[in-house]
This record gives sequence, C-alpha cells and structure tokens, in this order.
Amino acid sequence: MGGGGDSRIPRLLNEMLAGSEIRTVVRTYDFDPEAGRKQIACWVEDLRPDLVIGESLGAAHAIRVRDVPHLFVSPSLGAPVFLYRLAWLTRLPGGSALLHRIWPVKEGDRQPLRFEYDIMKKYRPHWEDACRAASEGGCYYAFFGKRDHYRKWGIVKVSTWRKMFGNTFQEYDGTHFMEEEFIHDLLVPKIREILG
Repeated sequence: MGGGGDSRIPRLLNEMLAGSEIRTVVRTYDFDPEAGRKQIACWVEDLRPDLVIGESLGAAHAIRVRDVPHLFVSPSLGAPVFLYRLAWLTRLPGGSALLHRIWPVKEGDRQPLRFEYDIMKKYRPHWEDACRAASEGGCYYAFFGKRDHYRKWGIVKVSTWRKMFGNTFQEYDGTHFMEEEFIHDLLVPKIREILG
C-alpha cells in the first residue's frame, strides 16, 4: 500500500541479485483493486514470470496470479477487508484526509493512494477472488516478522495464512518491513530455492 518501483525491498533485491541469472521486475499498479488487477494481468501476460512476490497489501494481488509459484513478505491478508470496512469513513467530511494522514504516500515511483468510497468498497470482492484463486492450489510461501506492528491490528495474521496455506511460512525476528539482513539471509535464498 503506497509502495512501488522504488520501494526498499525491490531495490535491495535488484542489488542482491545483480549479476545473477535472476531478473527482477517491479511495477507500480493502481490502488483501485480492479484497475490494479487488469494492469497486473497484462504484465503477467507480457513478462511470463517464473515467480511472483507479494508484499503486504500486494499479497491479495499476488494470490490472484495463477499458475506461478508465489512468495510473500508480511502478507496483509486482513487488509482488503479492513479497507472495505473503512470505506464509510470517506463519506464523512475530512474522512479521506484522515486516512491520508495515517497512510501518507512517499515521493517517487509509488502507488498513489486514493481513499474514495467506490474504490475501497471493491476490496471485499477483490479479497474473495483471491480466496478462490488460493483454493485452487499452488506453491505459496510467506515470511512474517515477529515484531510486525500490523499483527496487533489483525491486518497481518499468521493464523489466517495457516488456515489458507498450512505451515508454508517462516517467522523472522523483524518488522513488517523486512530488514536488509533478512532479505539477504531468508528472502534471496528462498527465491533461489524456488527458481531452482
């Protein structure tokens, strides 16, 4: 949410995998989940990726990509329903502005956040479609930070992951925003393992 091409994890992955046979591609997609789904579908068709990585709110989009292995960092499986439930707030004077103060957008190639009622109401069907895609099976693995502050909110829940995908995850002693040492020691080796 609010991430993009110049976010920290994609930048570090590009640096750590530079010179290898692995090429990383990052795209910034629309905050509207339906528009984002269409953009991602076009990129998947064009790029034909061997692996899809979803981070935080991007997990629901990644899950919707079928027939490719998936890897997740701090998958916020509760976020789509959370955003759907907050849609009413945008109808109040100052409601959208409040959400923008809570989740400000950084400069650069980042996803513009548009806290609008019609957009936020689309997150529930977006999540339902992700659940349908997940039920079809596939290769899913996730990393969860033990000190992830979104776990207290219920936005990131290991129990939801376990219910959907079993014990295909690992916890690390970090935060929601996977620290560089864990990217190097956990994420990159898992990418290499999945890609063979």
